[in-house]
Amino acid sequence: MIAVILAVIVRTFLFTSYEVQGESMMPNVYDGERFIINKIGYGFTEPSRFDLIVFHATESEDYIKRVIGLPGDTVAVKEDVLYINNQPVEEPFLEQKKQEYEFGFYTNDFAFPEEIPPGHVFVLGDNRPNSLDSRRIGPVPIDQIVGKVDLRFWPLTEAGVVE
Repeated sequence: MIAVILAVIVRTFLFTSYEVQGESMMPNVYDGERFIINKIGYGFTEPSRFDLIVFHATESEDYIKRVIGLPGDTVAVKEDVLYINNQPVEEPFLEQKKQEYEFGFYTNDFAFPEEIPPGHVFVLGDNRPNSLDSRRIGPVPIDQIVGKVDLRFWPLTEAGVVE
């Protein structure tokens, strides 16, 4: 009984598992991979740029995406270069994919028309041509973030800490 109570407490308040569904985070995260989500981290700190997070996208769906813009930031992409507050920012996690992409620029040009509001983050999928993210759904309220992706546990060959 104690083990069940502890398991419920841990899963509800501290950590939970998440299975990726879809291809919006490829090439860094694949459909069917499973992760441990740290639910308590953002209770003490704010999200950081490039964190992988899981958030409530709808009442019935959670998404995994990468934090790109923080509150007060402006976000744009022009000719495959990410600009935060009008300054170019490298995205090392996409370099190989950008080089291999055969259909022009990997990320279509866009500019979010305003600063990211307080209490929100701007998220993008790593599979930029095929991702439903803040370009379409808008900034994500921080209170809708389930947690930070900390550990991949499936498949076993890829198990380890996520950076």
